[in-house]
Amino acid sequence: MKNIIPPVKGTRDFYPEQMAVRTWFYDCVRRVSESFGYQEWEAPILESLALYAAKSGEELVKKQSYVFIDRGGEEITLRPELTPSLARMIAQKQAELTFPARWWSFGPFWRYEKMQKGRSREFFQWNIDMLGVNSPEADAELVAIAAGFLKAVGLKPGQARIYVNNRRFMDAEFERLEISDEKKPGVSALVDRREKMEPAGWEAYALELGLSVPQLDGLKDLLADRAGWRRSEELVRLFAALDALGATEYVEFDPNIMRGLLYYTGTVFEAFDVSGSLRRAILGGGRYDNLLRDVGGEPLSGVGFAMGDVVISLVLQELGLIPPLATTPATVLVTVFSQELQSESLKLAAQLRLAGINVTCFPEAAKLPKQFKFADRMGMKAVLVLGPDEVAEDRVALKDLTSGTQEGIERMAITQAVIRILERH
Repeated sequence: MKNIIPPVKGTRDFYPEQMAVRTWFYDCVRRVSESFGYQEWEAPILESLALYAAKSGEELVKKQSYVFIDRGGEEITLRPELTPSLARMIAQKQAELTFPARWWSFGPFWRYEKMQKGRSREFFQWNIDMLGVNSPEADAELVAIAAGFLKAVGLKPGQARIYVNNRRFMDAEFERLEISDEKKPGVSALVDRREKMEPAGWEAYALELGLSVPQLDGLKDLLADRAGWRRSEELVRLFAALDALGATEYVEFDPNIMRGLLYYTGTVFEAFDVSGSLRRAILGGGRYDNLLRDVGGEPLSGVGFAMGDVVISLVLQELGLIPPLATTPATVLVTVFSQELQSESLKLAAQLRLAGINVTCFPEAAKLPKQFKFADRMGMKAVLVLGPDEVAEDRVALKDLTSGTQEGIERMAITQAVIRILERH
């Protein structure tokens, strides 16, 4: 075995089979995004570290970012997230853009973090945001987009759920429990950590934060109340809009969902795999304010979510929801009978391409069984042979690899004959 240099730890090789899945995934993302009228955009993969120092948490900047000094002496990073780039680009042309802006993007990101199942250091992520509108109905649109994606990839409501909460609602409930403003951040973090801790340890931690026993009991009642959303005007409007959008079958209220304690200000939501072995978050997002505050723009509210490709890919594979995918775009092979006749094969391939048919021409003269074996292994549907007899008679031998039938076709009729085979299969 040769000493082959391995790929960088935490990255993935995409052979044609894996690339076909990634392309299918991207097509699903595009289709759902565009069905709601969102525009595709992209930002540089390299950004100044200063952009993230202004907008992101210290752990992301100092521990998880891939940082290097470029030849000009500037600190550069491979982007670990997209929101700072979004803020920068919106701020640069804020006076020229039309709002509300509905933008989506899908591209690569890098974070240097501990690898585990469902997490890699290089990943692809879907980001989608509505900017310039602050309403529960706008929030509902983003939740409906998330639900639309789950449905598009074949996940049923019993396999994936979107859990919704509201940070303003939770603040109001904390006030009702007479939790002081000083304790609210700690209690929010406490709620966020509930699923990660044993009940006894979680309750002990709550008392360490200074909650009284009645406050802890009230907090537990709040987190168990799945109808509490009816006490929030924003959530009532959100669920009414979701009902109108036909997305409620995937969505339910869960007061345990907190997300980005220093980032989100209103609606928050997360989608989870609830039927497979992972039981991990698939996507998450919510409403945020002051998007442009740290990059010099005018205040702007927005709502959006992000979804990485690693967890959702594992979920879809486990549930058998990734469809059979072609790994070659060409389903027709033109063989090369001999070096003398190679130009005739090239002309035939060019003729078919002019008709919009994707064609592979074998690159050299070889025994026909070898060329047929290649076509079969590549999953092709038809093989064309131009031997001396076919050239002399201005005909083409056409074999349907699915049915196994073969016939001679006049050269002038070969394009339509090939199209018929492709349409049948």
